[in-house]
Amino acid sequence: MAKLLSCVLGPRLYKIYRERDSERAPSGVPETPTSVTTPPSSSWDTYYQPRALEKHADSILALASVFWSISYYSSPFAFFYLYRKGYLSLSKVVPFSHYAGTLLLLLAGVACLRGIGRWTNPQYRQFITILEATHRNQSAENKRQLANYNFDFKSWPVDFHWEEPSSRKESRGGPSRQGVALLRPEPLHRGTADTLLNRVKKLPCQITSYLVAHTLGRRMLYPGSVYLLQKALMPMLLQGQARLVEECNGRRAKLLACDGNEIDTMFVDRRGTAESQGQKLVICCEGNAGFYEVGCVSTPLEAGYSVLGWNHPGFAGSTGVPFPQNEANAMDVVVQFAIHRLGFQPQDIIIYAWSIGGFTGGLVTRTVRQHLNLNNAEQLCRYQGPVLLIRRTKDEIITTTVPEDIMSNRGNDLLLKLLQYRYPRVMAEEGLRVVRQWLEASSQLEEASIYSRWEVEEDWCLSVLRSYQAEHGPDFPWTVGSEVSAQLRGHTLHSAPSPEFPDPLAPLGTTVGLVLKE
Repeated sequence: MAKLLSCVLGPRLYKIYRERDSERAPSGVPETPTSVTTPPSSSWDTYYQPRALEKHADSILALASVFWSISYYSSPFAFFYLYRKGYLSLSKVVPFSHYAGTLLLLLAGVACLRGIGRWTNPQYRQFITILEATHRNQSAENKRQLANYNFDFKSWPVDFHWEEPSSRKESRGGPSRQGVALLRPEPLHRGTADTLLNRVKKLPCQITSYLVAHTLGRRMLYPGSVYLLQKALMPMLLQGQARLVEECNGRRAKLLACDGNEIDTMFVDRRGTAESQGQKLVICCEGNAGFYEVGCVSTPLEAGYSVLGWNHPGFAGSTGVPFPQNEANAMDVVVQFAIHRLGFQPQDIIIYAWSIGGFTGGLVTRTVRQHLNLNNAEQLCRYQGPVLLIRRTKDEIITTTVPEDIMSNRGNDLLLKLLQYRYPRVMAEEGLRVVRQWLEASSQLEEASIYSRWEVEEDWCLSVLRSYQAEHGPDFPWTVGSEVSAQLRGHTLHSAPSPEFPDPLAPLGTTVGLVLKE
């Protein structure tokens, strides 16, 4: 009876992976009471095949879930329509509640029938036995056997907790449950006193901004968190997971962040292979509609690196909602997992991100600044190391007009803010004007025309920067004098980097690059 109840309440099973020979337990090792014998390899090379009763019940429950999601998103319009038609009166709401209760009872009966169908399926009974054993005892053998199944990730046991590393305890200066430190935008002062009257005047806009950010705005900024989109992409996500597990020996893990969100990750270890790059770990951060199953992890995998992919909060197996603070908390636990559990040193970790910094459309300025501001430029200015900005000359995503208008590329603004912070005197009016002219050039001929106006003595510029670095140190910002800004700026834009000084406007060991790529 207990097993039948487990089948009724258990997670949906999607696929049973092929069992790899390297993962099979040695034949001479006796089984523990909490371990389960795995089936022969012939039964693993397929999607899980539910019995007819479970299959039809699953279809009914999945359809009900889709209808509920549609109803949720359309509820404001539905309530407005019902109110206008007078259907929200007590005399009409009570019969409707009776219908809703009857429907819920029918769905509960369908869930019970699905459980009976699972109970009659030996594959599912074996899976639920392994899952329960793993929850009781997270031994290496139980985890190995559980990894052969792809199922609803909500039931996957937690593999790493944000408080697990002793150095991250709150008593020793680690993050609290409110989250890791995140740079906040400075308040905008417009020269008027923030009186009570002004606050009252702003209140309607603030309430509207909050509602937009937490309803439509968040889903526009992160469309990958929309349930209907995830439902449509489910076959592709399952196929991508199967490829990572079966072909790349990927290992899935659940990480618990400090805000309580559970983060879905996939790790591919190349350290034991012939690939020299395998000693480096690439942590892949997907775009606002991307998932690690079908995202940018393929690029470092093809290059031979070890890879750690993760899904944003609210994406696929990850829980929560993808607000900036939740994103920071998720990234924090992912990095801690890479260092303290996977054993990579910080200098061997590469962060590889895609897309979300360029999302520009659809939201009003107040909403973005107060609730959805990722503070890209401010975050970048706090970083003292090398920076490489890659700007595409025909970008269709982060240009604010048309792809051919290269000056409307938002990467230009990021570069300008970085240079203005690092070299405030060089990036005065004249230096800023020269950089803008160069950024507007859409061909090599135009670049050559701009360069011809700025003849620079390269040796002299390098000597000025060497002297400044020797006297003041490498930390930014640099207060190089404004009297040499024109020569320095022209030299920075057009001279080739030297082996000794990679970038004339950067201290030794620091490079600020702008790559123009068709």
